[in-house]
Amino acid sequence: MEHLKNSIESAWDNRALLNQDKTKDAVFQIVELLDKGLLRVAEPNGTDWKVNEWVKKAVILYFPLMKMEVLEAGPLEFHDKIPLKHNYKELGVRVVPHAVARYGSFLSPGTILMPSYINIGAWVGAGTMVDTWATVGSCAQIGSNVHLSGGVGIGGVLEPVQAAPVIIEDNCFIGSRCIVVEGARISTEAVLGANVVITQSTRIIDVTGTQPIEYKGFVPPRSVVIPGSYTKKYPAGDYQVSCALIIGKRKPSTDLKTSLNEALREYDISF
Repeated sequence: MEHLKNSIESAWDNRALLNQDKTKDAVFQIVELLDKGLLRVAEPNGTDWKVNEWVKKAVILYFPLMKMEVLEAGPLEFHDKIPLKHNYKELGVRVVPHAVARYGSFLSPGTILMPSYINIGAWVGAGTMVDTWATVGSCAQIGSNVHLSGGVGIGGVLEPVQAAPVIIEDNCFIGSRCIVVEGARISTEAVLGANVVITQSTRIIDVTGTQPIEYKGFVPPRSVVIPGSYTKKYPAGDYQVSCALIIGKRKPSTDLKTSLNEALREYDISF
């Protein structure tokens, strides 16, 4: 990988190198490795995550190397620079019309795509369902056995290159119409009720104890989260501002599949 990394870093500083076959080959190799899941934009590093900035740079450099072309899928026609993934049967992935995944994204065996969209650089773990009209943005990392419910928006990120992508860890349940953007991290087995919005500036408040505990850009493991609001003073008066409330924890004794729904039903929450 070191020679590929060196080629990308050099081309990032000097875009004229994109005219060289050696540089083009390096970019194409990296995107192919992303497509096969042999390389990731971000990867687990102990209890944290490591962002491979040079891989994000390669994805960005891929765009100027590609030309617009007509892509056909049966009666459907597209006009774009990035080809679509194919050979889903061989990959062991179920894809329901009209789901679309771009080349350079990785789908693990057992992934289920309802009509949805997966962008380049994204990584999706085994057994995950991307439900109807959910979107997984560029470079987002989605763990195994995750359920992204209908209309969920997982934000993408390419620039700035040092910015972390959105990370949804294993066994999470993301409720309908949730939005997770700006490199937010949803930890293992967390449950987000419908319409929760998580950004880097969203106040995520644990209200389960006698004193509130606040997080930003991070939802702790096994948390059950719902939309909330708090009062903020402005020159024109006091107004309600959206936040996210941690109201409990998933019970480890509960069967995993059942607990995704029960964790919400326990608190009378929509999902």
